[in-house]
Amino acid sequence: MRTGRRKRVHFSNFYSFKCGKASVLSDDHSQIGGPGFSRVVFCNEPDSFESGIKEYAGNYVSTTKYTAATFLPKSLFEQFRRVANFYFLVTGILAFTPLAPYTALSAILPLVLVIGATMVKEGIEDWRRKQQDVEVNSRKVKVHQGDGVFNLTEWQHLKVGDIVKVEKDQFFPADLLLLSSCFDDAVCYVETMNLDGETNLKLRQALEVTSSLHEDANFKDFKALVKCEDPNANLYTFVGSMEYEEQQNPLSPQQLLLRGSKLRNTEYIYGAVIFTGHDTKVMQNATDPPSKRSKIERKMDRIIYFLFAVLFTIAFVGSVYFGIVTEKDLDDGHNRWYLQPEDSDIFFDPRRAPAAAMFHFLTAVMLYSYLIPISLYVSIEIVKVLQSIFINKDINMYYEETDKPAHARTSNLTEELGQVDTILSDKTGTLTCNSMEFVKCSVAGTAYGRGITEVEKAMAKRNGSPLMAKNKDRGEDGVVTPRKSTVKGFNFEDERIMNASWLFEPHSDVIQKFFRLLAVCHTVIPEVDEVTGKVSYEAESPDEAAFVIAAREVGFEFFKRTQTNVSVIQDFERLEFNSTRKRMSVIVKDEDGKILLLSKGADSIMFERLGKSGRMFERETREHVNEYADAGLRTLILAYRELSEEEYNTFNEKFLEAKNSVSEDRESIIDAVTDKIEKDLILLGATAVEDKLQPGVPDCIDKLAQAGIKIWVLTGDKMETAINIGYACSLLRQGMKQIVITLESPDIMAVEKAGEKNAIARASKGSVSRQITEGKALLTASSTEAFALIIDGKSLTYALDDEVKDMFLDLAIKCASVICCRSSPKQKALVTRLVKNGTGKITLAVGDGANDVGMLQEADIGVGISGVEGMQAVMSSDVAIAQFRFLERLLLVHGHWCYRRISTMICYFFYKNIVFGVTVFLYEAYTSFSGQPAYNEWFLSTYNVFFTSLPVIALGVFDQDVSARLCLKFLYCTKKVSRISFSDGVV
Repeated sequence: MRTGRRKRVHFSNFYSFKCGKASVLSDDHSQIGGPGFSRVVFCNEPDSFESGIKEYAGNYVSTTKYTAATFLPKSLFEQFRRVANFYFLVTGILAFTPLAPYTALSAILPLVLVIGATMVKEGIEDWRRKQQDVEVNSRKVKVHQGDGVFNLTEWQHLKVGDIVKVEKDQFFPADLLLLSSCFDDAVCYVETMNLDGETNLKLRQALEVTSSLHEDANFKDFKALVKCEDPNANLYTFVGSMEYEEQQNPLSPQQLLLRGSKLRNTEYIYGAVIFTGHDTKVMQNATDPPSKRSKIERKMDRIIYFLFAVLFTIAFVGSVYFGIVTEKDLDDGHNRWYLQPEDSDIFFDPRRAPAAAMFHFLTAVMLYSYLIPISLYVSIEIVKVLQSIFINKDINMYYEETDKPAHARTSNLTEELGQVDTILSDKTGTLTCNSMEFVKCSVAGTAYGRGITEVEKAMAKRNGSPLMAKNKDRGEDGVVTPRKSTVKGFNFEDERIMNASWLFEPHSDVIQKFFRLLAVCHTVIPEVDEVTGKVSYEAESPDEAAFVIAAREVGFEFFKRTQTNVSVIQDFERLEFNSTRKRMSVIVKDEDGKILLLSKGADSIMFERLGKSGRMFERETREHVNEYADAGLRTLILAYRELSEEEYNTFNEKFLEAKNSVSEDRESIIDAVTDKIEKDLILLGATAVEDKLQPGVPDCIDKLAQAGIKIWVLTGDKMETAINIGYACSLLRQGMKQIVITLESPDIMAVEKAGEKNAIARASKGSVSRQITEGKALLTASSTEAFALIIDGKSLTYALDDEVKDMFLDLAIKCASVICCRSSPKQKALVTRLVKNGTGKITLAVGDGANDVGMLQEADIGVGISGVEGMQAVMSSDVAIAQFRFLERLLLVHGHWCYRRISTMICYFFYKNIVFGVTVFLYEAYTSFSGQPAYNEWFLSTYNVFFTSLPVIALGVFDQDVSARLCLKFLYCTKKVSRISFSDGVV
């Protein structure tokens, strides 16, 4: 129960900024007007003469593949690009000539049915896309019509230069320049999940010169000229300037609202249309995904080419034989008297035997066409679609908590699931829940928090000793009894902190500052339930939410944010403060006149910024941070300092000057200003949050490894954290030796201090090559032992070099597990490409975030986890699942079934056609290759399409050699057992 008096403290002039992180992309405003920066927008004058001559694209968007005019020609072209279909088209045309051994109708009808069915399927899919386009283009938004009046207008009628008013929870209809919002300082919150897959809200802020335009009437006489970059696909850059009231103002991505993103937690905004339709950044990014074809399909194509060769060979041999026999008809006493050679036309004229043989060749090509399975492609498409439906409907891959089943987004790769050789997985959100829990903290050199992490449990198990609890969580046998937290994001237990007990700790003042910083220094947005009054938090990351929740549970509750105030309730104090920009650091001024800088960041950044008087607890805090990393926890360092009035005024003047500068090094100037004030900090302590493993991950990885599948983890975590997570999820096992490749050696660090780039590159590359060679020697010397390869991101850069990558791959594929730490999204994609191309075997990539998209698209099969990082990975994937553990059933059950079914089905298709073709050939031999059909022409036509297709399709959809239970029990991964290939003769 809360006791004590409440003290009111006002924090005003609150200011936040990015700390110590240089921008990768700088705004080069000097290029405006040059090549690539030629766009000119006349705001609020979309119908002016100057706007008209620009001829910018309209806002109508089409994502369809066809139009009413192009559907027939384009679809037919797509169908007849397949060699088999083109062949049947040629034979169908020849069927109208006297050469045909059957009527034209019986030859054309099967082709029409097969082509028609495929075209109808494509037409339906494109019609659905058309319906989606109509729905989007018909959405309405308020547009300024003149005299300060805004009327609803359909998106498709928007023009460049229009002023629009977008209201809360609406999507932005085009790429807009933010002019103002319902808040005084013209900020708004944007959800970009449709663009980059991230569910966290982004902060956008208009220029100060337009921030006062809060009412519709303010735009009656509004005029501005915007010059900016041309349309491009980069979501994270925007370079431009706005001329308003005879002043030039630089524009940045902070003022750009992208089409497809949504306005959140803001009642309304006003914006000027900059890019429309296919010029918008989201449409510039709307490239077709890479075309993926399974190995079986490619092998099937080769077999069809082989059958074509057989067909033309026997047709040629038969025609030569026919020509020879025909030439002898008159000389040998009319052996084939029934052909009446003396009166025959050119087709059987012994006097023109060469011509007769050539015509017979065309007849034979049509007659033996039944060697080629005309319905094979469409039958396989039907089977794969049905197999995909079975995957989608599998109740064992349905995740009830989020109401998400498995979803096979691409049906043409189902059989590849049974041939996977290597899995390349992200960690955060894929192996883990990406739902952070505040577990431990270090304050004033004292470690708090008695929780036991998953990694600590795995470490104890690996060491063969039970993990002993430090308090009442210990059971009768002395082993930890897990305690389930009742508050999401908070799994902290320590009687020294909870229930206001921190007041009696030796450094209670530091503890107060520690949790006050957690409650203040963040970008979290509170949402209060009007019915229950409960506060929930919208955070930029799960870490941020965990910090605010932890502060609340200890007694510092953040409950309200406006653009001028952020309210925090403390057990004994109530604090209010002002805010304009929120990042890693904030500057606040209380009513007593104290100006405080509150900062949090990574240990590598924060420790070097501590002042001499602020390192009192540094040694103990470093030790605790290392312990937390070993336990698989994410850590942040918290520190603060007090600023003098003069120091703050100097900083504020320089910061505003840097912020308003129009130069290519604007971002670096801002960072330099902030770096100068973020020093001489006083250490408060460190936080430790846990990203728990998803349920079933260790068992799933263990089963997949037993099935012979290699597993690589590509993560951005530190090496120590990644190794411990590896043990927790069974990727690293007891007795497995580790080959560690890193550039953290004293020699390399000495070269890096010298600062000569070429020397650093040479030394680093040489070191990586040497470590790879030593690793291969170790593998050769201990051929019977299992090894794990662990490499950091810096070393990976050089390991992926053209001269080194083959050595690296040779070492990696001989290891049972591979962990790549500190990996960038590009490195993930490059590693995936290296494994796919280098091994020539099926690779599967699995991830959940926008940073995994390149990896998913590069792999043979991309599996997206529909987690908390949005839908970008799912949208780029071939198969979507809700939990990593479902991968076991997807590969070992559905992969096995689909691979065996498709393989058997294709073998059966070729078998029945070859058998049928052989009977035709034998009859031809008996009739001296005269081109006579052995069967009724309609029987010939319907043999492939009707008589033999349905049984084979049923086989491809329903056949089960073993049950799902036995697949999982005996690990029926087709990589390990029961591999089926066309050479096996399986029918």
